[in-house]
Amino acid sequence: MQKPVMAVTGDETDEETELAPSHMAATTGDMPAYQIRAPTTALPQGVVMAASPGSLHNPQQLAEEATRKRELRLMKNREAAKECRRRKKEYVKCLESRVAVLEVQNKKLIEELETLKDICSPKTD
Repeated sequence: MQKPVMAVTGDETDEETELAPSHMAATTGDMPAYQIRAPTTALPQGVVMAASPGSLHNPQQLAEEATRKRELRLMKNREAAKECRRRKKEYVKCLESRVAVLEVQNKKLIEELETLKDICSPKTD
C-alpha cells in the first residue's frame, strides 16, 4: 500500500518525499507509523536548484546576494519611476489640450450669448 506523495516545505528542501508505512505496524496491528523515504527521482542532469538564503553559509555570499537584490530592486524602481513620469507628462498634455478646447468652446458660447442678447433685447433708442 503506497501513500500519496507530499511536498516537504521549509528552508532545507523543496524536493518531493514519499511517506511509507512502517513494516512493524502491519505485524502488531497498531496504527501504522510512517517513515520518510528518500525521493525516487532526481533532477535531470544539468538542472540546478536555486539556492535558498539558508544554504548560503559564507557571509561574503550573503552580502553579494543582498547587494545583487538591492541593485535589481533599484533598477526596477528607476524604470517604474521613469514610466510614472512619462504617464504623468502624457496625462498633463491631455489635460492641457482639453483646457484649450474648452476655452475655445467657452469663448464661442459667450459670443453666441451676446449675439442672442442683442437680438432679443428690446431696442431702446
